[in-house]
Amino acid sequence: MKPTPKGWPRLSTAVFCKDAAKEIDFLCTALGFEVRLKIEGEGGRIEHSELTFGDAVLMVGDERVQETKGRTMQSPLSVGGMNTQSAMLYVDDAAAHCERARAAGAVITIEPKISDYGEDYWADKGYQCKTPEGHLWWICERVRG
Repeated sequence: MKPTPKGWPRLSTAVFCKDAAKEIDFLCTALGFEVRLKIEGEGGRIEHSELTFGDAVLMVGDERVQETKGRTMQSPLSVGGMNTQSAMLYVDDAAAHCERARAAGAVITIEPKISDYGEDYWADKGYQCKTPEGHLWWICERVRG
């Protein structure tokens, strides 16, 4: 395989929002992302953004911008709260991260717990939360394996 572009992991993902600016603020405050790039358009609409967490890259976009480009990306708020994808983020301390997210207003849908897949595999401690736009996140730390 060819190397990835500088500053980009092999896989990145994007989420789409009714209020992308608010979601970006939440992701930075609650989950610890940092803004690498934020391009604002008319009325503060987010034309494009790139957030980082370690070597991970997450793009957060405005669903209205996608509509103008003929794309069908929408916020879970626009489709009855449905999600077709959830992201997993590895952190150093899932319990502490959960408390940070909770304090910032994240809805914790699964409290921190150990998921052990047996001695031949791995064990993670993790939790699941929902952002204000309804995106689901698994936050984990590897405890064995």
